[in-house]
Amino acid sequence: MPRYLSLVRIDETSAPAEGPSEDLMQRMGELIEEMTKAGVLLDTAGLTPSAQGTRATWEGGRISVTDGPFTESKEVIGGYALMQCKDKAEALEWTKRFLQPRSPA
Repeated sequence: MPRYLSLVRIDETSAPAEGPSEDLMQRMGELIEEMTKAGVLLDTAGLTPSAQGTRATWEGGRISVTDGPFTESKEVIGGYALMQCKDKAEALEWTKRFLQPRSPA
């Protein structure tokens, strides 16, 4: 079966400093359990804030390394879900459900 990657973009300037709420973590935990039982979820995680990140670039035959934060980045990838689904339609349905807990209950 093909694999699909769903990315969660966040605006770090408006994200809560204390991280996700307990309510969001509970809702995500329930969905992750359901996706795991359905056999579609291969991996999921939140990612480190850009302030703690490093950017490596290749240019002109050299590698340069720049530490974050990256102020020019309005939105960054805050998390992901790697799924194995029968087709794109199934992946989109799971992606919609994966994003839904982030909206207020």
